[in-house]
Amino acid sequence: MSRLKGVYESTVKKQLLDKFKYKNVNQVPKMEKIIVTCSPGRECVQNAKIVESISNDLGIITGQKPVITRAKNSIATFKLREGQALGAMVTLRGKTMYEFLDRLVNFSLPRVKDFRGLNSKSFDGRGNYSMGIQEQIIFPEINYDKIDKIRSLGIQFVTTAKTNDEGRELLRGFGMPFKKDK
Repeated sequence: MSRLKGVYESTVKKQLLDKFKYKNVNQVPKMEKIIVTCSPGRECVQNAKIVESISNDLGIITGQKPVITRAKNSIATFKLREGQALGAMVTLRGKTMYEFLDRLVNFSLPRVKDFRGLNSKSFDGRGNYSMGIQEQIIFPEINYDKIDKIRSLGIQFVTTAKTNDEGRELLRGFGMPFKKDK
């Protein structure tokens, strides 16, 4: 069992049960999946090998093989053809999800320059949280000398929470460093 899964079972679950007064243990929110994406857009249209580089980086960061995302429609003004590769994404669940979350919170986010906490208002209304990372080099797995360009990543945390407050408390229990609300 991963460390954060044990933390969830032993402390976070009990804290959420006490705070929100659930009638059933199965109502307590939990992490469902984490989606990590990288889509540089026009760069991929001009150079198809960039998708391979992005895919390798995501594979190293997450420990799982990424899926290539492709264009659904052709758009002549953007020189985009249907089926052309535009980026890559990884969906993490179970043990790999908890391990990635642990590395993100404890190793990667503290490496961000001038980090003052995550925006606590980036929830979607149903307890799911989205964040962006400006540089993929904050992950210790990435070798700075072997990357061709610094790219940004999008990370979505999908939970079973019904409200933003429940989702926020769940992620706080895992150690997510949110800014203090003013």
